[in-house]
Amino acid sequence: MTTVLVVDDQPLQRYGFRMLLDSVPETEVLGEAAHGAEAVRKAAELRPDVVLMDVRMPGMDGIEATRRIVAAGDRSRVLVLTTFDLDEYVHAALRAGASGFLLKDARPEELLAGIRAVAVGDAVIAPALTRRLLHEFARLVPSGTDGIAEDPRLASLTDREREILVAIGKGWTNGEIAARFVLSESTVKTHVGRVLAKIGARDRVQAVIFAYDHGLARPQTD
Repeated sequence: MTTVLVVDDQPLQRYGFRMLLDSVPETEVLGEAAHGAEAVRKAAELRPDVVLMDVRMPGMDGIEATRRIVAAGDRSRVLVLTTFDLDEYVHAALRAGASGFLLKDARPEELLAGIRAVAVGDAVIAPALTRRLLHEFARLVPSGTDGIAEDPRLASLTDREREILVAIGKGWTNGEIAARFVLSESTVKTHVGRVLAKIGARDRVQAVIFAYDHGLARPQTD
């Protein structure tokens, strides 16, 4: 059972999400919040597996709420909901520690799958926004960074693990990595887990940010 806290300043949106999540046996809505401060308080109180977080809300927004929930170090992971015109907010939310984001108009099965993925420690990024986000992220990363030689976390990676990190930075799935390096998916999963542990990343989204920060990944030009 995956427990969820629904955060949105629109009552109808909250009601819709609750109806969907309560309609399937594998999820349970522990509570709702209408703004960031309430989300932080209820996350600490209820300790849900996943906080379904809106971005734009009165008072404390979803970005600051995400930062505070993640900083508290509790079990809760944050899945941000966004729209196409909020890319800059999504980038900030990922920086704040969110485990992924989906579009607000995602199909019910996509939302449920995303919640399940985040709950078990994976990351989820709406496919329609992945390329756009990575291009924006690369634009914001200072050019000419020399972090590769300086960061001891990179030095701790084996050659294979560095290749896996580069592949994660490109947005490849475990299946794609397995095909590229002729490995089993279980072996790739093991490598990914070791990479995340060594660089101190909570999930694949944070690993992507790490790879971009250290010049290991750049968006494709096609």
